[in-house]
Amino acid sequence: MAGKLRMLWSPEQIAGWLRHTYPCDESHHVSHETIYRSLFIQARGALKKELLEHLRRTRGMRRSRHYTQKTAIHGKIVDAVSISERPACVEDRAVPGHWEGDLVFGSGNSQIATLVERQTRYVMLVKLDGKDSQTVVNALIKNARKLPQELYKSLTWDRGTEMHAHKKFTMATDIRVYFCDPQSPWQRGSNENTNGLLRQYMPKGVSLAGFSQLQLNAIARQLNERPRKTLGFQTPAEMFSECVASTG
Repeated sequence: MAGKLRMLWSPEQIAGWLRHTYPCDESHHVSHETIYRSLFIQARGALKKELLEHLRRTRGMRRSRHYTQKTAIHGKIVDAVSISERPACVEDRAVPGHWEGDLVFGSGNSQIATLVERQTRYVMLVKLDGKDSQTVVNALIKNARKLPQELYKSLTWDRGTEMHAHKKFTMATDIRVYFCDPQSPWQRGSNENTNGLLRQYMPKGVSLAGFSQLQLNAIARQLNERPRKTLGFQTPAEMFSECVASTG
C-alpha cells in the first residue's frame, strides 16, 4: 500500500484497484476508510509524515494572476466554432478520440499544454517554449501526429489567445477545434481535474521551463497508470491501449 501512495494513488483508488485486480479474493479487499484510518493510527514518525503528504489534495492548478485578468481580446477567437456545435457523440463520451486541452502556467512566464481524452481520461503533456499562438499550435500539431487519426478527432479548448491560430492546427491535422463559452471551465471538466492533479508534481510557484518532454511524459504515465473510479477502477492507460489496439 505504501508503494501505491508514493505513486500518488488515493486510498479510494487503491481500494478500487484491489477489488478490480482480486475480485474473488476477499483477503485483498479493504475499504478506503480503513486505509485512511491505518495511516492516521498505525503509521508513525517519518513514514507517517511521508505518506500523509501524498494524501494532500490542494486546489486545482490555475493560471497566474496576471494571466487570468481578462483582456478585451480574451474570448474573441476569429471563426471559433462553439462547443454548442460539438456532436452528441463527443458530449456523451460514446467514442474515443475527442480531447480537452488547456495551458497550465508556472512561475517565470513558463507553461505546458495539457490534453485529456474524454472517454478514457488518458493524459498527454506537451512542453512549450512560449505561450504565443504560433508556438502553442506548432507544438500541438507535432504532438497530434503521434496518434492515429481515429484517436484524435476533435479538441475542445477555452478562449485563450494561445489558440488564435486554431485554423492552422485544423488544416495541418484535420482535427476540429471547439471553443468553450467564456469563463466556463466546467465545460472541460476532465481537463480541469487533471490540471488539479498536476499540482502534486508541479507545486504552485515552480517554474515549468525546467521540465523536459521526457519528464512530462513520465508524469503523464504516472497519471495514466492510476486506477480511476469513473472507469470502474481501470486505468486510463489500459483503456487507451484497448482503443489503440482496435484501430490496428
